[in-house]
Amino acid sequence: MRIRMRIAMSGLRNGKPWPPVGQVTDLPTGEAQHLCASGIAEEVTDTPPAEETATPLEAETAKAPAAETTSPPAGTKRGRGRPRKTPASEE
Repeated sequence: MRIRMRIAMSGLRNGKPWPPVGQVTDLPTGEAQHLCASGIAEEVTDTPPAEETATPLEAETAKAPAAETTSPPAGTKRGRGRPRKTPASEE
């Protein structure tokens, strides 16, 4: 079965390095199906795969709400703060 590697694999296969990403190779059917099922490779067909085009999601193109773009007013406390240190002589 002919497959195209999608992920680089380290190590050796039958004493030879794995093919690099994008390279087409022949493997036994069982091993090739396992690699395809796990997403490491894809089966090669005679027709070239359709070119994928990315379209931005609505969330990526939306403007941020006003609350996320404004900074908090200066001089307002947000909590109690850290406790004060006492001098060593008072302990």
